[in-house]
Amino acid sequence: MHAHRQIQASDRERSLDRRLWLSAVLNVLITAAEAAAGVLSGSLALLADSLHNLSDVAALVIAIVSRRLGRRPPSPRHTYGLKRLEVLAALGNALALFAVTAFIAREALLRLLHPHPVKAGLMLAVASLAILVNLGGVWLLWDHEKSDLNVKSAFLHLFQDALASLAVVAAALFAHTRVGPYLDPVAALVVGFSVLLSAFSIVTESFGMLVEATPKGLDVDEMVAGVNARFAPVRMHHVHVWEVGPGQRILTAHMSVEETGLAAVESRFGEVRTFLLEHWGIGHATLEPELNGCVTDRECGAPYDTP
Repeated sequence: MHAHRQIQASDRERSLDRRLWLSAVLNVLITAAEAAAGVLSGSLALLADSLHNLSDVAALVIAIVSRRLGRRPPSPRHTYGLKRLEVLAALGNALALFAVTAFIAREALLRLLHPHPVKAGLMLAVASLAILVNLGGVWLLWDHEKSDLNVKSAFLHLFQDALASLAVVAAALFAHTRVGPYLDPVAALVVGFSVLLSAFSIVTESFGMLVEATPKGLDVDEMVAGVNARFAPVRMHHVHVWEVGPGQRILTAHMSVEETGLAAVESRFGEVRTFLLEHWGIGHATLEPELNGCVTDRECGAPYDTP
């Protein structure tokens, strides 16, 4: 039975890998098509949407690479594995998005001052194709987006870009109206703003991981209070929580215990680790038992402690 479950899990992993690769290839093609069509049609909105699709490609590639790196066992040189490479790649991608989006925003503002018509037919056809490609990517990842944080990020990128492409379609549909020449740069600014929001989110999350900040959405006081209440008279303190990569949460803490037998302590700590994993997504917890607690700050290192 155990072997059968392992085979099923392996098949599911391979299926998800194939879906991620297919989504990435489709988005590379649509990014190239939108960039070329944007130049040929004179549409800044299409160029901005191609940038947004490029961020989708980056999100998908990061998800693929992180899954491959995640399967690699830790080594004596990289005891936590290579998750930080994914963080650095995401940060570099986000900074590049800032630079290119700033350029497109500048061109869009100039276009608002000096509008000129676009080739609406080509613009509409390619933007509509982009919507279909992104919705196809959403469908490919639909059953898997809750199982992996990186896959969920890629899923949200694709869904967001499908919505952004609607703005380009709207600009193309009304391109021949009186306000048509202004709609294309406005759509470019709308899509560019959406790209900036995504890039800013990536920068803040990546920076938080690099400086070993508390993971987003994790309240240390609430977590410690939950452990202390559920496993009383155990008391958790001297707590450090951080992420070495997306979804890879690490915790170290001191635990005041009353049990004097090693087997009893290990059993209790096993229950605490299960609680931390199920309720807070912490997959690696190092717990140090104490009978008398820390006498001085020198022993504990005077970290953040809970009230």
